[in-house]
Amino acid sequence: MSNTFGTLFKLTSFGESHGKAYGGVIDGCPAGLKVDFDFVFSELNRRKPGKSLSASARREDDEVEFISGIFEGVTLGTPIAFLIRNKDAKPDEYDSLKNIFRPSHADYTYMAKYGIRDHRGGGRSSARETVVRVVAGALAKMILKLQGIHIIAFVSQIGDICIPDNIVIADESLVNQSTLYCPDKETGARMEALLTALKEKGDSTGGVINCVIRNVPAGVGEPVFGKLQSALAHAMLSINAAKGFEYGLGFKMASMMGSEVNDEFVSDKSGGRIKTKTNFSGGIQGGISNGEEIFFRVAFKPVPTIMKEQSTIDTEGNSVILKPGGRHDVCVVPRAIPVVEAMAALVLVDQILLSSVGRLKQ
Repeated sequence: MSNTFGTLFKLTSFGESHGKAYGGVIDGCPAGLKVDFDFVFSELNRRKPGKSLSASARREDDEVEFISGIFEGVTLGTPIAFLIRNKDAKPDEYDSLKNIFRPSHADYTYMAKYGIRDHRGGGRSSARETVVRVVAGALAKMILKLQGIHIIAFVSQIGDICIPDNIVIADESLVNQSTLYCPDKETGARMEALLTALKEKGDSTGGVINCVIRNVPAGVGEPVFGKLQSALAHAMLSINAAKGFEYGLGFKMASMMGSEVNDEFVSDKSGGRIKTKTNFSGGIQGGISNGEEIFFRVAFKPVPTIMKEQSTIDTEGNSVILKPGGRHDVCVVPRAIPVVEAMAALVLVDQILLSSVGRLKQ
């Protein structure tokens, strides 16, 4: 099983949904980084359920305990290990699922691969594992901040409700003011109404997250097999429930002409750099950043646990009716916002170190 992400800036995560704790080890973090612990907590707080009525009823403090790699608030350059203890775990609630394969979950595939599985809330395949990514992503964001790089993700679609195509994220507060991290107030209200209705019906839905990365210098990314968009796609599709990734105009380009989508270069004499008139490429060309904003979209499927009876089979192949139960989200998309940002940050720090574009500036 692959539990490590990254090449030079690496994150190894461990833990199960209803085990004692989740945790991680970050290797390759440069020495001398002043750690903003309040920022780490605020990032974890964004991931926790409870902000929207559609979120899971599980309540975790998500208090992170750093046990190595940081001294007097500054990174040592040695491995950074940390723990987040599970305090609201209720493994007994899942006893009835011990021998049942839930539809569209990882129950059957984990059993097929390992011959054993942790049935308590999905075990290792639970979305609670993303708490580790958010901690590591917070440190990665601190590194990127030193270089002026900023990441902002937002909800652009829930179910069949989408934000207007002409929305430009100019004010990040518009995103953070929304319980669903949607930058359009009217659209957000419609999304909330949809989720409330689905919760009453015992059903779920999916959605789309847009992400914009600003101030990435030109030259980040490795050619051929290490392309920047490949690394981002790998990161995003490793997130629970992620089903699709596109950058720039993505699939829309398939129906367009080259004359419509080519990004012409211009000289920005005032800024002393080369720019493009348009940014249909999403800030990446040839697998390498070109200095423009990087933007991409990630599609998420509906949460497979629903409050409706479903037909399935048990480990002996007998047909059974799965009864509804447990604590789950109606839509995982709003809570995935900090996870998408965290994974993007991990990719960028790793790629910047690989590309040797710049050194950390204190």
